Amino acid sequence: MNETFNFNNELKAKIALVTGGTKGAGEAIAKRLHEAGATVIITARNPPEDENGLHFISADLSTSEGTQKVVEEVLQKFGRLDILVNNLGGSETTGGGFAVLTDDDWLQSLQTNLLSPVRLDRAFLPQMIERKTGVIIHIASIQARLPLYDSTLPYAAAKAGLLNYSKSLSNEVAPKGIRVLTVSPGWIMTTASERMMERIAESNNSSIEQATQSVMDALGGIPFGRPAQPQEIAELVGFLVSPRANYLTGTEYIIDGGTIPTI
Repeated sequence: MNETFNFNNELKAKIALVTGGTKGAGEAIAKRLHEAGATVIITARNPPEDENGLHFISADLSTSEGTQKVVEEVLQKFGRLDILVNNLGGSETTGGGFAVLTDDDWLQSLQTNLLSPVRLDRAFLPQMIERKTGVIIHIASIQARLPLYDSTLPYAAAKAGLLNYSKSLSNEVAPKGIRVLTVSPGWIMTTASERMMERIAESNNSSIEQATQSVMDALGGIPFGRPAQPQEIAELVGFLVSPRANYLTGTEYIIDGGTIPTI
């Protein structure tokens, strides 16, 4: 294969949607795809502080209504979707293990972390299949394999479901020209994580560095010695959706600095 790619403009004329694209890794992914030439749509419940030329859609993707709003606006305004990055995710459950979790806690985590990407995939896949081209990225988590039962049990279970679903979907749509991949980050040092470190340091009368180390210790250690930066997740996604990764599908890519201790 002798084709040469222009990395700086390799996504020119592509239409991409990044869910949860206003903060953290989602924001970094959206910027990375935009820099590669794609027209990028981002969606979240609240608008970004700086859109940077990105098209924003306000929606709650944990609901069917919010998903339908995004789908209709994307297809009406842009006519198609080439790249779908299902980045939206998170956990709002309290600590305390299984006993304190209600049905609502479980349902909210499943809606946000599993059913949201399922709905979006179902809505956008037909037009991808018709054109025999498209890339879907599911952002999962190493908690699918390394769950923290005390505080994020439903989140971890939903992400494990997302891994299974992503592989199954890939097997179905790969012969139709659609690539489906999963990226599973470990701990990412987002703005929210930085605030959490400040709270831990204040409550324990320790430094930010000590607070960060305490979280890494709780994860069993990060051999690389630090959390990931959002831009590092974005760079991996930028590669996976590019023509350089045309033969990759059905695979999970773990980016955790070596956190998971097993093969």
